[in-house]
Amino acid sequence: MSFRTTAEVVHRFNRAFLEGDTSSLAELIAEDCVMEARGPAPDGARYEGLAACLEFCRALAEDRAGRFEPEAVVVTGERATVRWRYRFGDGPADSVRGVNLVLVRDGRIVESLSYGKTTGGAPSPEFRARP
Repeated sequence: MSFRTTAEVVHRFNRAFLEGDTSSLAELIAEDCVMEARGPAPDGARYEGLAACLEFCRALAEDRAGRFEPEAVVVTGERATVRWRYRFGDGPADSVRGVNLVLVRDGRIVESLSYGKTTGGAPSPEFRARP
């Protein structure tokens, strides 16, 4: 395997989701990778190891009911922040926005933690009852 930069790994990873082509995912994910989905609340589902992370990513990338759109990628050394929108319909409200915090070592993703904006759920701190 040739060395890949963080930017190259994240670009190829995003392309797999955009194109629904999962053939390159196994070479982008590390054996000891940890991924956390944005749901279910409060912590999101956690996937550990290549097999579990690969299964999780393949299911998302191959799901044609929705589409992933990266909005911005910022790379700093081994870390990348990917701001994205996931569309599950054609209307303006049929999407959710979020961010993935990614750590790449030796040309492979070792950690990807996903966070998303949602409606409903727990109230904002400013609206909680005060003692």
